[in-house]
Amino acid sequence: MDKEISVVDAAKSMQQDKVVLLDVREHSELDICRIEEAIHIPLSEIPQRIELLPRNLPLIIFCHHGMRSRSVVDYLRSIGFDNVLNMTGGIHCWSKEINPKMQKY
Repeated sequence: MDKEISVVDAAKSMQQDKVVLLDVREHSELDICRIEEAIHIPLSEIPQRIELLPRNLPLIIFCHHGMRSRSVVDYLRSIGFDNVLNMTGGIHCWSKEINPKMQKY
């Protein structure tokens, strides 16, 4: 299974499928911009809050540009999650391609 999904395909998946978006940015970054439908668990809290993540639905993970979320995808796959994808370019690309009115940083 591929590890990456584009922001365009992520947005389509949100409209068509049951998927969960996971924002792994820090709390302070949420004050700048957010995708309202996403659940938020900062990167550092993932191991302690693993039980909050669904195993029965595709999980699309994002951060600012896609580096932190890629490490979360790798971590989750290493512990048995097989339906996780990294949103390429993160919320930065989302703000350019999906929601241009979103504040950028």
